[in-house]
Amino acid sequence: MKTLTKEMQAAITPSLALELLKEGNQRFVSNLKINRNLLQQANETSEGQHPFAVILSCIDSRTSAELIFDQGLGDVFSVRIAGNIINEDILGSMEFGCKVAGSKIIVVLGHTKCGAVKGACDHVEMGNLTALLTKIRPAVDDETETKENRNSGNPEFVENVSKINIKRTVKSIMERSPILKEMIEKGEIGIVGGSHDIASGEVTFYPETMIFGS
Repeated sequence: MKTLTKEMQAAITPSLALELLKEGNQRFVSNLKINRNLLQQANETSEGQHPFAVILSCIDSRTSAELIFDQGLGDVFSVRIAGNIINEDILGSMEFGCKVAGSKIIVVLGHTKCGAVKGACDHVEMGNLTALLTKIRPAVDDETETKENRNSGNPEFVENVSKINIKRTVKSIMERSPILKEMIEKGEIGIVGGSHDIASGEVTFYPETMIFGS
């Protein structure tokens, strides 16, 4: 697998970027990962990097973006934080990845059985974690289908909240970053939300979150 060059990155459209991620995930699920020379890629990217995607995912140890999308060194910017939430620092990182470094797609990737989401569902308060979970709480409030057992002991409730949280994050990126919004509207980059099933490894993208501009 060739290391991405600036020319190769420039030729990737937002739609193609999504297809590359889908194909990589299919390889991961099928246990047919591409054989890469990572040391060679390290050498070839030592003077510069040209990733085609920015992936915001959870810190969960089972959700490494490079692994579940079968990507090599220099292929993706990986932003990881509990509950795949955003803040100014993450938005700035995304702006760098797309506007400066040339990435073509932003993926907000949640996952099943997310501990941060469960914590928000249970109204956990603990040190600095309290402020982080507060950013997920609106998704808990937005989940109106579940009338009883609105806590982490209800798997369906947890997954509903997780999906809402992913959608809210996509929306917030558009609302809070004029730079990224303009790039998306011009079709220079795309954005999409999805969820990684930690049992099967499969990533499901949500079509209603997919925005690829004109």
